[in-house]
Amino acid sequence: MSRFSGRVVIVTGAARGIGAGTAQRFASEGASVAVLDLDESAASTTARGLGAERAIGLACDVADAAAVESAVERVVAELGRVDVLVNNAGITRDNLLFKMTEHDWDMVVDVHLKGAFLMSRAAQKHMVAAKHGKILNLSSVSALGNRGQANYSAAKMGVQGLTRTLALELGPFGINVNAIAPGFIVTDMTDATAVRLKMEPEQLRQLNADAAPVRRVGQPEDIAAAAAFLCSDEASFITGQTLYVDGGAKI
Repeated sequence: MSRFSGRVVIVTGAARGIGAGTAQRFASEGASVAVLDLDESAASTTARGLGAERAIGLACDVADAAAVESAVERVVAELGRVDVLVNNAGITRDNLLFKMTEHDWDMVVDVHLKGAFLMSRAAQKHMVAAKHGKILNLSSVSALGNRGQANYSAAKMGVQGLTRTLALELGPFGINVNAIAPGFIVTDMTDATAVRLKMEPEQLRQLNADAAPVRRVGQPEDIAAAAAFLCSDEASFITGQTLYVDGGAKI
């Protein structure tokens, strides 16, 4: 398949996990891919492994406006344009409300919500000029509420509001804006959650598989497949939506 031949895709937080899986999917469908991550060495390693005709790895703190502007301009300078932006970068700082610090709150909201805002603001300039573009934001089933994740849940629901608003503002310029809300996906982040809960990663995976109607947990490839569809021309009449990709866990 080559739905993205000739197009340039930026994926943030793409050195590993869902981001890397998503970058790989776009590369397999013909895109040139910019892998953005805090860790430039890891981003470059992932970019080299994509098998794309053109791929670059760049360091970028998505919560820093100057870093974001610089990264997007470098992508345009090296790859020629920006057609698709996937706002995937994220962190967790889980704790119950009475233990959560202001710093824990600010860090999570800044990366997930401010980061999506800054990246979208920087990329849309190029998309508006081209009268075409796709922005995909990563929300989460935790947007519906999750014990110990007041910061993460608030940020991820904020992403859904941002998504609908940007869809309204950018639609007249040929830009579609959607979101994906993953359920339990096997990543380093969910393995770290298992450790925090004093469980083995496999045990946490099994508990989540048992709770899902499809009786399995998700893989980064599951999110990547949905991302590729929503950012394709086939989804040109879909905008402002949040697609829950969770194996039916929240039915």
